[in-house]
Formats: sequence, C-alpha cells, structure tokens
Amino acid sequence: MMLFTTTWLQTIFTQFKGHLKKQEWIHEVTTDSRTSTVNALFVPLVGEYFDGHDFVHQAIDNGAIAILWDEKKALPSNIPNDIIVFFVADPLASLQTLAKHYRELIQPIVVGITGSNGKTTTKDLVTSIVKTTYKTHFTHGNLNNHIGLPLTILSMSRDTEVLVLEMGMNDFGEIELLSNIAQPDYAMIVNIGESHIEFLGSRVGIAQAKLEIITGLKSEGCLFIDGDEELLTKKYNHMTISCGFKPGNDLQIEHFTSRKKETTFQLSNGQTYTISLLGKHNVHNAAFAVALGERLNIPYDNIQKGLSRVVPTSMRMEFVTGKNGVSIINDAYNASPTSMKAAIEVVKNIKGFRKKILILGDILELGSHSTELHQQVAETITHPITAVFTYGKEAKIISHTVKTLSPDIDSIHFQAKNDLIKHLRYYLHEDVLLLFKASRGMQFETFIKALQH
Repeated sequence: MMLFTTTWLQTIFTQFKGHLKKQEWIHEVTTDSRTSTVNALFVPLVGEYFDGHDFVHQAIDNGAIAILWDEKKALPSNIPNDIIVFFVADPLASLQTLAKHYRELIQPIVVGITGSNGKTTTKDLVTSIVKTTYKTHFTHGNLNNHIGLPLTILSMSRDTEVLVLEMGMNDFGEIELLSNIAQPDYAMIVNIGESHIEFLGSRVGIAQAKLEIITGLKSEGCLFIDGDEELLTKKYNHMTISCGFKPGNDLQIEHFTSRKKETTFQLSNGQTYTISLLGKHNVHNAAFAVALGERLNIPYDNIQKGLSRVVPTSMRMEFVTGKNGVSIINDAYNASPTSMKAAIEVVKNIKGFRKKILILGDILELGSHSTELHQQVAETITHPITAVFTYGKEAKIISHTVKTLSPDIDSIHFQAKNDLIKHLRYYLHEDVLLLFKASRGMQFETFIKALQH
C-alpha cells in the first residue's frame, strides 16, 4: 500500500539529509523498530524507560527507508546514505503534524467519536454501517490517543472515503488535540459518565473535556449528542442532532426488546432495526450509528445489514460459552460506574436462565468519589440477580452494600482469584449466566480463561 512520497515529506519537514536514487513511496509509518516493514517511515518516540532513537539501525534493518529524527540528538555516523533523515524538533509532535497533513491530502469524510462509555462499540457500529456503502478505514483496538489516532490516520489507504476515529482521553486538552489533528466532518459525544472523574473533578468537567471535540470540527460539520444528558444542549455553533430515549430528541428510541444474543429497537424515524448486541445502552449507541448513516445517505437495507454484521471489539459484552455449557458475558475490557450498571441491567433483563451471577471488580480512577460510586452500582443489584461475587479492594464495597440492601442475594467478597475461580465451579451449568465486569487493570479475562478450559 502506497501512502505518500519522500518528495511530499520534504514539503512538510524541510531539514533533511540523505539522497535516495529516485522519489520513493512510503508504504507505512511505524514507531516500533522491531516490526518487519516495507518502505517505512520510522518515528522514534521517547518514553520513560525507552528511546526509539537507540533502535534506528534495527528499524532500518526491518525496512525503514526514512526517519524522523530529533534534531537535538546526535545522529549516528553510520546511517546509510540512501536513508533519508528528516530533522524535527519533536518526533511525536511531528507524527501528529504529518497525520494532519495526510488527512488533508486524502480528504476522506471524517467521523470522530468520544464518550465516557460505549465509544468503541459505537465506533464498531458506525464502521459496520458505513462500510456497506463507502471505502472505510477505522480505529483498531484502543489506538485512540495522541499516538494511536495519528497512526490510525497514517495507515489509511489513499482511496479511503470515510475515516472513523475513536477519541479517548484522561484529562483536559487531549480531545482538543485529537480533534485538531483529525478535523472531523461529523463528531459524536455518545454520553457523559464518570470515567476519569479523578482527574476532571466532576461530570461537568468531563462534559467540558468531551466538548473539546468541537475544536477541530469543520464549520459546516455536524455534532451528534446524547440528548438525554442535561449537561449537553443544542446550543453549539454547529448543526446538532440529539439521540436518546426521551421525547424531544431528533432521533428518539421508542421501544426495544433484548433476547439472548440480539436486540430489536424502533426509532422515531419509523424504522425497526436489530443488532447482535445486548442491552439498552447498546441500543443507544446504535441510534448514533443510524443517525450518521442517514446523514451519509446510506439506504435502510444497508444500515440494517451493517447492524446485523457488527463485530464488537473483544471483551465488550461478548457472549461466550464456558465449561459444561455455562453462558458467560465477557465485559472485562474496562468499566465505569455507568457501564457496570448498564451491564447489570442487561443481565437482569435476559430471559431463560435459572441463575444469574455477577462477578465484579474494582472500577479504577474514581478518586474521592470511589466509595459513593461503587455503592451506587450495588443499589442496582436486585432480583432476578442470584449472586454477586467481588474481587478487589474497591469492589468489596459492592458486595458489602448488597448484603445490607438485598440479603436474599448471595454476596461474597474474595481476597484471592483462585478462591473465586474454585467457588464458581459450583455454577458451571447450562442454565446459569455469568457476567464478568471490572476495570482493565483488574485483568478479569483470566477468570474467563480458567472457566473455558
């Protein structure tokens, strides 16, 4: 795949050395010197414990033909003459600048998606719909930050028509940076939750940080917002479309029904859709994807086809089978209070199981709000939940609160993972549903692996 030429790079980074025999095409951009590449541009990043400049020879051996080099560092004298080296003030900032220029060169329709919860699922839904009609490139995995987003842009083919970008953040200013790089034509704020409240202080602060996505939004661009969220209004300088359950939304979710592995919902546009995902929150995410699909003039049949074909990113409400046919919902990728409560509601509403067991872990990065927010999660654990088992320092608050509020629900806190795994062996039956949910740092997928082998 050809991205751009070394001659084009010279128009952006004007200080360079080395002489290629002819104009060369760059086929990929990499920050990992260990990866085998073809005609790559290597960008050496510097971290707390590493410096990519130390591995420039490895990058060249693995296929790099051009380098972005920090001008403050001495260049090794034995760099081959046919390797072109661009001298820059900051390789990371230059990577971001290059991504912005490449986005302008290709001129795809850009969709930027952010939100406290559900942005990855919404990205998956949007991508699945859009690619039924357009040549589409999208964020893979969790490449949604100040490094991942530029690399995503710089991996799109030149014939890309729509670029779908997930935008993550931990603090103020981060979404603004990503939005200015991506310059979206369409921006989505899927919701305002409590993720990163430790750094942002309050939900008001979180809303302010998410609204930074408007910074780079094209003047004629369109903003999609969670119309059920009081912290978001239509009083912005862009066309704004609201999606949600409450009357008054531009696209209202009027009804939905969840079955074992799919959900059917009806929107105020008069259409009914089915997604292979569970829960009210995923219907909400799907409404955003449908709203965008309509703006891009994608026919109803293609929108429905996209929704039915969506492949959710691993460990997000993923329905899997364990030993003895036990049903498992693997939602272990990450957690916030909002997403944990939503997952619990999904389990409560699914029919056909004799027992429903919650296995919950710590929700991290809640700071001084942690006790209160874990208690709020516990308040949603009511019949028909059979039992709740917790692991982790903060999750202990959940099981202890459930014991007080709902003594008929079996509630146990475990100090060791192995003890919890042993206890779960009593519940490995076909008529049992297990939900695993915790923050990424808790590595709850280890429980699931133990119950599948």
